Amino acid sequence: MSARARRRAGQNAGIDLQDASDESLLALRLCDLPVQLEDTLMARRVARLYRELAARNIVARPHVWLAEEFFTPDRVLGFAVPFYLAHPRLMRLERAQMFECEGAGEAECRRILRHEAGHALEEAYGFNRRPRYRQLFGDPRQPYPDNYKPRVDSRDHVINLVGWYAQAHPVEDFAETFAVWLNRYTDWRASYKNWPALEKLAYVDELMGEIADRPPPMSRKTEVEPLSSLRHTLKEHYAAKRAHFAWPWPANYDQDLRRIFSDDPKDAGAPPATRYLRRVRDTLRTRIAEGTGVHAYAIDQLLRQMIARAQSLGLRVIDAPDVTMQKLLVVLTMQTAGLVNAGFPKVAL
Repeated sequence: MSARARRRAGQNAGIDLQDASDESLLALRLCDLPVQLEDTLMARRVARLYRELAARNIVARPHVWLAEEFFTPDRVLGFAVPFYLAHPRLMRLERAQMFECEGAGEAECRRILRHEAGHALEEAYGFNRRPRYRQLFGDPRQPYPDNYKPRVDSRDHVINLVGWYAQAHPVEDFAETFAVWLNRYTDWRASYKNWPALEKLAYVDELMGEIADRPPPMSRKTEVEPLSSLRHTLKEHYAAKRAHFAWPWPANYDQDLRRIFSDDPKDAGAPPATRYLRRVRDTLRTRIAEGTGVHAYAIDQLLRQMIARAQSLGLRVIDAPDVTMQKLLVVLTMQTAGLVNAGFPKVAL
C-alpha cells in the first residue's frame, strides 16, 4: 500500500458508512469516502460484462474505476462508474437526494455497462474514423449539445437507455447500438426488423467480427477524475447535480388541476387534494420518470409545484382514488411531454 493510500485509510478509519447520518455523509469530501470497487456488487457486474465480451470473442477489457458519474474519457480503454454504486448506504443517500439511483437496478446497470463498453471499444479501435461509421451514425466531431429533442417515434435509432439516448449524439448512437448488439437476450435481427436502425446493428456485428480475438491498438487505462482526486463535498456534489436537473416547469396547469380536483364550496368537506398528492407522490414520480425518461428529480419539482398550487386553490378530492390517479398520470405525462419537446439535457454516459 502506498503512503498516500495509508494516509487515506487512517483518515477514514473512523467513518462507518452503514451507520452514518445523511448530514455526516454530505459533509464528507468525495475523496474521503472509504469505498473501493473491489469485492462489491459493482465489481461482480463488471465481471459479468467481461464475460459477455469474452462470449463474443472481444479480447479488449475496459478498465473501470470509481468517480463522480458514469463517463468514458477520450483515448482511454475504460470508463468511470459513480461512487454511490460501491456501497448500499451511498445508494440510499443518492435516492434521498435525487429520488432515483441510476444504475442500482440489475437490468439497468447491465444496459449502462454495455453502453460504456461500446464507447471504450470505439476509442480503443478507432471505429469512428471509418467512412462507413460516419455514414451510418454521423460525424463524431460535432459538438455535444446542451440538450436534445428526441423523436419518440423514430426507428432510425435503437432503444437501450431511457430518454431515447441514441439520438443525443453520433457517438451515443454507436454506443447504444453496441449495447443492444451485445445483449445476448435480445434477438436484434427480429426486434429491429424493418427498422432503419437494423443497418447500424448489422454494421456493428460486422465490426465485432472483424476485431474478434484482436487486441486493440490503443489500450491506455488511465483513471480520469478518479474519486481520490475529488475535493468537493457530497453536499456540493448534490447541489450541482440538482441544479443540472432544475428545469423550469410551466405553471399553466390550474385548469387541468380543476378537472381532477374540485374547488366548489359544496365539496368543502371532501379530503384535501394536497393530502392525496403527498400520499401518491412517490408512485407518480416513479411511473412518470420510468415512462418518459425524464429524471425523477425533475418530475418531483413539478409535483412540488402541483401540491403548492393545489393548496393555494383549496382543491379537494371528489373522485375515487384510482380514477384520480389515472387523471393525474395523464396530466403529468402531458406536462412532461412539453419538456421532451423542449429538449432533454445532455448527460455524460
